[in-house]
Amino acid sequence: MTQDYAAPARRLGTLERPDCRIHFEETGEGPALIFAHGLGGNQLSWWQQVGHFSARYRCITFAHRGFAPSSRIEGGPDPARYGDDLAALVDHLKLTEVRIVAQSMGGWSAVEYALKRTGKLKALVLAATTGSLDPAQAGEAVLPRLAAWAKASENARADLVRRSIHVAAGARMAAEQPALHLLYRHIDDMNAHLDKEAIRARLGRNRTRAPAELAKAGCPVLFIAGDEDVVIPPFAGDVIAPLVPGARAAHIPDAGHSAYFERAAAFNRLVEEFLASVA
Repeated sequence: MTQDYAAPARRLGTLERPDCRIHFEETGEGPALIFAHGLGGNQLSWWQQVGHFSARYRCITFAHRGFAPSSRIEGGPDPARYGDDLAALVDHLKLTEVRIVAQSMGGWSAVEYALKRTGKLKALVLAATTGSLDPAQAGEAVLPRLAAWAKASENARADLVRRSIHVAAGARMAAEQPALHLLYRHIDDMNAHLDKEAIRARLGRNRTRAPAELAKAGCPVLFIAGDEDVVIPPFAGDVIAPLVPGARAAHIPDAGHSAYFERAAAFNRLVEEFLASVA
């Protein structure tokens, strides 16, 4: 059997933008499935998803503008450009329909692309992110909950930093899967030249949209949260989903901010079932 096996085809490419160069990779054949990484990653972050989905999908990963191996940008990238970059990549690859899986920072790319209403987006997964949607605009009832979470999150993140644990990986990954935690750090280190806190502040300034705006995307949406996330409120998807027709929320227990990395099997199963349900 192994003698007859052929690995999915893999192609590397470059998208030229007016002010930068964006690296992308394609693996496999079939319906297009695009992955948008978070602040601590790049196209490598999705190795467990590409390995799983490339037997049935054309998996497309990329490094956001300013993130290696995409070209550097003086002063760091502006997240307000992410949605246009993603749209340009879809056009460059001549894709007629796409499914997008976005994690954390990648949510800004995905939500802004979704709101362009190109008619090409068939399904959207927002993992540990609301992107440019502001959960505080989901209703006054959520405000005390967000305030309490923010205070607890600040304390938890400070404790992780004190213990030399990557905040986006979390204490459980570091303790139970130290090799995975180390790999997470290695991938993040590829962009050590970036001022991550400055980018985080820019992302925050771009989190201004009312959750109900996502209805304009006109496609099914799945929010996935790790129950132990200390970066994005794990209940954010729960309060936004009821405001968006065709949206739903799912949780992965015993997982932090990067459930796609920490609990890949559970994450992949949720995405696979979701995609199958909207095919």
